[in-house]
Amino acid sequence: MSLSVVIITKNEASNIKACLESVSFADEWIVLDSGSSDDTVQIARAFGAKVTTTPTWPGFGPQKNLALVQASGDWVLSLDADERVTPELAAQIAAALKNPGSVAFELPRLTQFCGRWIHHCGWTPDHVLRLFRRGQAAFSDDLVHERVVLKAGAVSRLSAPLLHYSYPTPAHYWRKLEQYSVAWAEQSYARGQRSSMPRAVTSGFVAFVRSYFFRLGILDGSMGFAVCAMQAQAAFGKHFTLYCLHQQDASKQS
Repeated sequence: MSLSVVIITKNEASNIKACLESVSFADEWIVLDSGSSDDTVQIARAFGAKVTTTPTWPGFGPQKNLALVQASGDWVLSLDADERVTPELAAQIAAALKNPGSVAFELPRLTQFCGRWIHHCGWTPDHVLRLFRRGQAAFSDDLVHERVVLKAGAVSRLSAPLLHYSYPTPAHYWRKLEQYSVAWAEQSYARGQRSSMPRAVTSGFVAFVRSYFFRLGILDGSMGFAVCAMQAQAAFGKHFTLYCLHQQDASKQS
């Protein structure tokens, strides 16, 4: 069974080489770049990846589907540039493809925040469906928080972790928070959904209580508190942004 690795990128020069090296066992590497101004494209091509570029950004789901159609392997492993496949996970993937038994596999992802691995807060366990038989799945068309949608078939889980180096500094988190909040709000606005200031405040409060107490973020110490506080900010931010879009629309009509 051949394996294609699919990655979408933009300005990931600091990540893409290590990401590709972690999946050097694959048969094919597809990198779809959306206008990087750094050396992402050159680094990926030097590794041997098939690199194409898009002039516009359609959103995470549509972009990943554009990359997916370029894959030719029997199986597809979808990664983000800031993720790494451990040697243990690589061995489990190889074993799974020899005797699949399922059409897709979920991988347990472990995320690092400012140099610390986060083991609670709702971040762990974080089982993400990333490995699937080509032709049996595609990504949802969501602009953000896209997901793999299977046509049919069983899903199994591997046990070795997929490492996620997503937030090396707080600045990285704030940039992603703004990007995701705006994308979520615009998508929700286009679908006719509404929000309010009380909803935004309540969402932020509930997000903190859930992640810090019920999902045991308190056990991750000071970084756990920081993660839960930022999750509260993210929940507030997306609903507040949606609320502002409707307020702007109302002011134009008045």
